[in-house]
Amino acid sequence: MKKDKIETYTPCEETLMERNGIKKKLRRPVINSLMFFRSTVCRALEVQRQFTNKVILYTRQKGLKRLPLAIPDREMNIFMLVTSSGEQGMEYFGEDNSKFQQGERVRVIDGKFKGAEGVICRIRKNRRLVVTVQGVCAVATSYIPQAFLQRIGQD
Repeated sequence: MKKDKIETYTPCEETLMERNGIKKKLRRPVINSLMFFRSTVCRALEVQRQFTNKVILYTRQKGLKRLPLAIPDREMNIFMLVTSSGEQGMEYFGEDNSKFQQGERVRVIDGKFKGAEGVICRIRKNRRLVVTVQGVCAVATSYIPQAFLQRIGQD
């Protein structure tokens, strides 16, 4: 995809690995085999045909056709803001769970995640901001102070 100059994004995290007493920082994908790419519908269909039976492509049903799943820029930008923060303690969920749609919708107004929007959910007894990419995956941030959160729809 690089040679075709297609813009891609793979959510990664830095981990510290130790081998033979040598510590090394490595970047690794947070969800195996998950990569997003930006393209036109025609180009996405080409990629879909090119990688048939090689990778899993997220699609949606439209009539009798299966079309590549289109993610709105705003949703993708918020997901990228959160996943590229380098923050520790984030949790990734390989599927978009309906429980992450319930809860209070908020916007982060300060801190590392400023500008992110999502839903406040209780995960393992902690209140966390969950940002989803509809139909694909979700990420739960580490703790965000209440003072950094603003309810969406209220000023």
